[in-house]
Amino acid sequence: MNIIFCWCLDHLENKFFVEWTKRDVQKLQTFMIKDLQVNSCRIRRLKACISSMSNYIENILDDEFPMFKNIINKIESPPKVAVREKTVYSEEEVKSLLNHLMENKDYEKACCVALAAYGGRRKAELCRFRVSDFDDDKLICGGSLYESSKIKTKGKGVEGKLLNCYTLAKEFKPYFDAWMNYRKENGIESEWLLYNHSDYSKQINVSTLDNWKDEFTEFTKKNFYYHSLRHHCCTSFMRAGIPAPVVQKLFGWSDLSLVQIYNDQEDKEMFDQYFGAEGIKKVERKSLSDL
Repeated sequence: MNIIFCWCLDHLENKFFVEWTKRDVQKLQTFMIKDLQVNSCRIRRLKACISSMSNYIENILDDEFPMFKNIINKIESPPKVAVREKTVYSEEEVKSLLNHLMENKDYEKACCVALAAYGGRRKAELCRFRVSDFDDDKLICGGSLYESSKIKTKGKGVEGKLLNCYTLAKEFKPYFDAWMNYRKENGIESEWLLYNHSDYSKQINVSTLDNWKDEFTEFTKKNFYYHSLRHHCCTSFMRAGIPAPVVQKLFGWSDLSLVQIYNDQEDKEMFDQYFGAEGIKKVERKSLSDL
């Protein structure tokens, strides 16, 4: 907002926001592209900010500004272009990183990476799991999945969505057990799976997870970001033959198309699942317990 209204002061003579025209919005966008040289994703975020404010004015302050309409999105944003090269991790690479962390007795980091790789949750959501989310009574589907209590996830509205989150038990449990044994041996008690080291009563900060990324990048020789493990998890489900609607439910997605967006399989790999020397293969549908 500071960027936007400093621009307004310098280029629109501090024009009152409710008097902005579509031409003004176009000028702002051109300024961001040519002068600030920011990427398309950044432009969309800035526009979303003032669009949200516009909605507030239109919906809540309509008694003061009855003629005001949200015009921000009337100006088409530049095409979305990926800022960073997409990182795709194989199962072998994920296991290698986990083994490295276990060998170095970095059990907390290993638990975090395993939760991201075998639960597919976003970075901020990793901080919100409690130890109790992995009690034996949280096991479902014959013990193949942990079902957490409802956790705040990204979604529409201020509070986001509250969802039960699912983690592959067989893959995650060794790292969970190692981390819990370390905590027990050192007398550490906290309800949070990943806790704040300055105050055990609080969950870990996202900034701490960010501080670990450089180490993970250095070891894997790839640009590590937690969302790459969300892709890895979805791809693992699809590679195992789990139907897309089931994968959708596991992630809590409202749109089935997101399954394909997060599926990193190459076309040839997907073709090989269903076609062979004899023509079309008879593919057996698998369950979560097969993973």
